[in-house]
Amino acid sequence: MPPHPPQPRPSPPIQPVLETARLVLRPFVPADATALTAAIADERVARQTLSVPHPYPAGAAEAFIARCAEEWEAGQAVTWAITHQEEGTVIGAIAIRLARAHHRGEIGYWLAVPSWGRGIMTEAVGAVVAHGFGALTLHRLEARIFPDNAASARVLAKCGFIQEGTVRGALWKENAPRDVVLYAQLGSDPR
Repeated sequence: MPPHPPQPRPSPPIQPVLETARLVLRPFVPADATALTAAIADERVARQTLSVPHPYPAGAAEAFIARCAEEWEAGQAVTWAITHQEEGTVIGAIAIRLARAHHRGEIGYWLAVPSWGRGIMTEAVGAVVAHGFGALTLHRLEARIFPDNAASARVLAKCGFIQEGTVRGALWKENAPRDVVLYAQLGSDPR
């Protein structure tokens, strides 16, 4: 019996685009690198994230965009560029890192400083939460923030997350251990 010819690998599903009243959450594309670099370059953004270095190095945006596509194709994470409906320019990012075996996802996000205080992140998180409990059929969503990030605490509370506690010395940033505050919600929680 002759060997079977190799079967073509099925194409990964196309990452969903989420739309809200003011925003389009879409996959990053290589052309976003310049806008991404400009949006994330402010030290105030890097200070509240675990993995964003400051200063943001040359080539980091391109590497990040490539990693987002790889993680989507591997089923590990879904990362969206946050853009305005009208302009389409990248003003932030939001992601769900998936733990499929546990029906859980962890949300992480950042937003460019000029967009702070306008309800944009609350709108983006709300859309991602709906997607996580809907299309992704997750049971639990989590978010971890640094204790001094009052703006993120407000966003998470508005989006239905409950503060579960402080995890002491959980993450290492800038050569020192940092506490994080754990927030979560279940798909069965009242909305």
